[in-house]
Amino acid sequence: MANSPLEFCAEAEEIGSEGLRKQVVQQGSSWKSPSFGDEVEVNYSGFVLGGSTLDSSWERGVPFRFKLGQCEVIKGWDDGIATMKKGERAVFTIPPKLAYGEAGTPPSIPPNSTLVFDIELLSWSTIRDLSSDGGILKKIVSEGEGWAVPRDHDEVLVKYKARLKDGTIVSKSDTGVEFYVNDGYLCAAVGKAVKTMRKGEKAELSVKFPYGIPLNGFDGNSSFCGIPSNASLTIDLELVSWKNVIDITENRRVRKKIVREGEWFDRPNEGSLVKVKYIRRAEDGTICESKGSEIEPFEYLCFQDQILEDLDRAIATMRKGEKALVTIYSDDSTNSDVSRTAPAVITALYDVELISFTKAAKCVELDHSFTDEEKALANALRISCNSNNAACKIKLGDYVEAVKLCSKVLELDPLNVKALYRRSQSYLRISELEKAEIDIKKALAIDPNNREVKLEYAKLKGVKKEYAKYEAEIFGSMLSKMSLLQK
Repeated sequence: MANSPLEFCAEAEEIGSEGLRKQVVQQGSSWKSPSFGDEVEVNYSGFVLGGSTLDSSWERGVPFRFKLGQCEVIKGWDDGIATMKKGERAVFTIPPKLAYGEAGTPPSIPPNSTLVFDIELLSWSTIRDLSSDGGILKKIVSEGEGWAVPRDHDEVLVKYKARLKDGTIVSKSDTGVEFYVNDGYLCAAVGKAVKTMRKGEKAELSVKFPYGIPLNGFDGNSSFCGIPSNASLTIDLELVSWKNVIDITENRRVRKKIVREGEWFDRPNEGSLVKVKYIRRAEDGTICESKGSEIEPFEYLCFQDQILEDLDRAIATMRKGEKALVTIYSDDSTNSDVSRTAPAVITALYDVELISFTKAAKCVELDHSFTDEEKALANALRISCNSNNAACKIKLGDYVEAVKLCSKVLELDPLNVKALYRRSQSYLRISELEKAEIDIKKALAIDPNNREVKLEYAKLKGVKKEYAKYEAEIFGSMLSKMSLLQK
């Protein structure tokens, strides 16, 4: 153990504005710091400034663990340790108001005592409350790669082990199971947790009722796979990998699973010259159709009724070099009442590779040599290309780019209802509520009987109502706090 921490206090820096001071004795080995809610492990020794030693985990030989920012320790500890890195050792001088205040805890800590703690941050586990009510607590055991996490429609591969409080294993998969995130697996906690995980991440879930209820229900004994209906579970969960899945039609009738990522971010638009190769299979794997090859790809013009419309729409979401599995289901499979009781019926499977494409708009960008008639036709094509491209961007969640494309359409055609509708949709999703309202009202004035526009306006009014309620609650909370301060 190092010399007395009192030796290091003279050069301490101030943390915050309440008098907390910190002197680093040993630099940490990482750039990360723990967050409130994380479970930290530390060694420490404490002193009353100018007085006696309080306690030392070093002397006991057992590190101390607690949850940061949960009022389990004095505020000076919470605020100070939140600034530390793994392996860092620092001396903190903690004023009375961040320790035990005017009262102290006699006889060991007199009233109005300033405390000094020598603290070493050994490690921490990130714990998150995924359900906001303590029903699903997630502790990261091993960090994952990168920054991306699965989305609702993606297909994930996980390994897991679920056990009861007494250690009884009720379900597990050592080799891994695949499922769509929005379909979930085992219980609600698994689907909810996997959306917060990165590739390769391992986590421990503490699950309480009702989040541990099996998705497939219970038998007559109020249990399923040995899981009682009111059980608390501990689930060891590893996200092995996932494949991005895009819901092309927004009703799960046409799905695209990305097998190999493409290059760059550009995608075909209406009128693009597209070069692909694809194989169509029946559900049993039988090849029904094959078009194109690496040497001689199949060529067609996008959205010109030259291939199946569902396949056309899926390819329009692809990037150069991307490989994907496009699955088309029957119309009945998208009926919510039917899909709950029967498996989805696949009508076609396509293995598709987008080899290259030339965007249509590039052909009409330079129109200075066009006649007036040709310019009018070029403008019509620009409007069509940008409008359909905006629709694709909305499906992909790129709302900022969708706003730009709709604005290009409206520069050429200020009364274009589709562009106003889609720009309003995009503004709504990036919380630009005033702009969204201006566009949707204008679209409604142009076409008052348009059903989609009416539905979007109703949705916008609902969001504005919720936002107003939220602002009122925040304002009321501020007033309440201010009145307490005034007292």
